[in-house]
Amino acid sequence: MKQKIKIGILTASDRASKGVYEDISGKAIIDTLNDYLISEFEEHYRCIADERDIIEKTLIELEELGCSLIVTTGGTGPARRDVTPEATQAVCEKMLPGFGELMRQVSLKYVPTAILSRQSAGIRGKSLIINLPGKPKSIRECLDAVFPAVPYCIDLIEGDYLECDEEVIKVFRPKG
Repeated sequence: MKQKIKIGILTASDRASKGVYEDISGKAIIDTLNDYLISEFEEHYRCIADERDIIEKTLIELEELGCSLIVTTGGTGPARRDVTPEATQAVCEKMLPGFGELMRQVSLKYVPTAILSRQSAGIRGKSLIINLPGKPKSIRECLDAVFPAVPYCIDLIEGDYLECDEEVIKVFRPKG
């Protein structure tokens, strides 16, 4: 029997982590991945405070758990407590600036404040870590933009093979 792919979903939010409100952003990531993926996956969901050391430890934990993809939401703005990109950069061996550039470009079509967003992505071991904005609509727009490159990126870092529903999202893998 084929083993399920492990995917980490991390919400960085002081209020959601305390139960002040429901984490709809983490759910939006899971719903989007369920739309995209044919591969069976098990989600490793975490909702934590906006604390850099906690974010770093959680990203490391998810990578060590064997998550080929770790998707974060929250903490990408300019506010003092927004530290997800710094935590991501601290734990990654390589950063992939094209992800953030494309996500901001797409988001700017909808809101002028997208220029304030600091989405990023990087590689730690065999894990691709992607930082997304916090609003469910923006999460979907950003993932629609960057996900076509995600499976091949994960192939290149020797992570799990992600199969996608081509009717929902067209991914790119070189022929041969």
